[in-house]
Amino acid sequence: MIPDRDIEGEAPSTDGDEDLLTRAEASAFIGLFGIRMKPATLARLWSTGNDGPPCRHVRSKPHYPRGLLRDWARSQISDIRTGAPSAARGRRR
Repeated sequence: MIPDRDIEGEAPSTDGDEDLLTRAEASAFIGLFGIRMKPATLARLWSTGNDGPPCRHVRSKPHYPRGLLRDWARSQISDIRTGAPSAARGRRR
């Protein structure tokens, strides 16, 4: 179940925000936002609790609600930066 695109073909449609996507479908969906992440990486993020996208489980299988996945993907993209964050500058040698 790959997300629909609007008429101009630029952004995924908001229809079906409650649709549940498998990990493979979720991986393809966030790719539309420029985030390339394998299904195995999504699994690791969930299992380690490292701020991965929210999911629901149907029996033992994880499924990602399309709307929440879209919000998570957008939250991963930062504003344009012109230099390293101050915390990273202290680590340079």
